[in-house]
Amino acid sequence: MNKAQPVVSNKEIELALQHGSFALQGEFLYGSNRTFLCDLTYEEETMNCVYKPARGERPLWDFETGSLPGREAAAYLVDTLLGWHVVPPCVIRNDGPFGLGSLHWFIEHDPQQHYFTFTEQQKQTLQRVVLFDVLINNADRKGGHFLLDAQDKIWLIDHGLCFHTEDKLRTVIWDFAGEAIPEEITADMKTLQQHINQDEMTRKDFLALIDEHEFSAIEERLAQIVMMKTYPAPSEERRMIPWPLV
Repeated sequence: MNKAQPVVSNKEIELALQHGSFALQGEFLYGSNRTFLCDLTYEEETMNCVYKPARGERPLWDFETGSLPGREAAAYLVDTLLGWHVVPPCVIRNDGPFGLGSLHWFIEHDPQQHYFTFTEQQKQTLQRVVLFDVLINNADRKGGHFLLDAQDKIWLIDHGLCFHTEDKLRTVIWDFAGEAIPEEITADMKTLQQHINQDEMTRKDFLALIDEHEFSAIEERLAQIVMMKTYPAPSEERRMIPWPLV
């Protein structure tokens, strides 16, 4: 795992994030919560990672303070179970310089590229992202929460404001509203539904990250998505686009 080079698998990255030693290299100046770029060393090799400590959260009225790291890791768990692999590997660490926080694999990317600079062809690849955000009830899918790596793969980041029990969906992606949902995406959602309904370990994994009411809300949204035939459209009853847009 040489620095700035892709590693073999998400499992390998997870092991490094879980067991490697990491040191702060600098702080990202954008964003509402404190976020740090770190060097992570594992088995004598180094990679970059991103550390988001709970102590660095800005208090919110609708999300419990200190809960954002678990939500970040739960979003990665959903992505892993779906088999989509669009969320960078993420784990919870209790031993960071500022205590408990989420630790993420850092994606080398062009910071000038985001949703609003994507071509129409690139945007057409985001059909899964729409339903992923519906499922996790993403309250903050800004245009800057898409990263484009050197292989032109699109990654999704910043999932701290997800999994609320109330409808909080806010996103910049409404391109597919009213269009038919591809059968292969619905099939993936059904597979995830089987995991959640039949695998007690999956339930335990989620409940280590979010509370029982939030987990039940995932089950309800998943059942609704499986029954949906078309992509949802924004409601006129509340604001469903985040601000700022990027």
